[in-house]
Amino acid sequence: MVIINREFLEEQNAVIPYDNRGTFYGDGVFETLRCYKGKALLFEEHYFRLMSSMRILRMDIPQFFTPEFLEDSIHQLLNKEGLDKNHARIRISVWRKSGGLYTPNDLSVNYSISCSSLEGAFENVSKKEVDLFKDHFVYASLLSTLKTTNKAVNILAGIYASENDYDDLLLLNQDKMVVEAISGNVFLRKGDEIKTPPIDDGCLNGVMRTHIIKQFKKMLNYNFVEETITPFELQRADEIFVTNMIRGVQSVTKYRKKSYSDETANELIELLNDTFFD
Repeated sequence: MVIINREFLEEQNAVIPYDNRGTFYGDGVFETLRCYKGKALLFEEHYFRLMSSMRILRMDIPQFFTPEFLEDSIHQLLNKEGLDKNHARIRISVWRKSGGLYTPNDLSVNYSISCSSLEGAFENVSKKEVDLFKDHFVYASLLSTLKTTNKAVNILAGIYASENDYDDLLLLNQDKMVVEAISGNVFLRKGDEIKTPPIDDGCLNGVMRTHIIKQFKKMLNYNFVEETITPFELQRADEIFVTNMIRGVQSVTKYRKKSYSDETANELIELLNDTFFD
């Protein structure tokens, strides 16, 4: 079952116009949330990021798009799908209404909310081999920090990874600095220093990224900095991990000939599970 513009529909009946601007022009944004027992984790952070993204893209935000409305809609959908007792994934998609060419005729929006099940709590995978994606770059700007429906670089990187047997790829910006992975934000540890690229370098302004940064600033055993990461630093690092809201923290175990520890990532996974789950 899916929600489209306040209406609950069976998936086979959930249709949208062929000329919707999300597919015609990538004129849309989305949020992916993790839920547990019918409640979205870090919901307020997701909500305000969605509102901010819509404002930046000059979308008219419906008056009923309140935190209470969206949270209740999520809970109702999970309940109808029988996913309100365990772990689940929610995607909220928003796209501008049909009409116009590059310049829209109407700034108002349509939206959908969909859900699917997740197996369990956060778990660090045992193997994740990565490389650099050099075919296309993330051009650092305010737009590159948003979760828009225009993710061509990530899609092409995903295809390259699949064709070359990598588990993920690290994306570069126009200055050929490491900004993120296909599936989330990237962190690097060297000794007791933790580093992640700053938002100004063009990385996604991830909700889990923000949460992890707050955790590191509380942990006395690490020195945390937001600083540009060069490709040369990757082979000197002791540990690399990727964060996102669905998987939590995922260790990179190998980059070219270098293998990495998963010590900090496992520490974070334990902390996240203690924070969010029973």
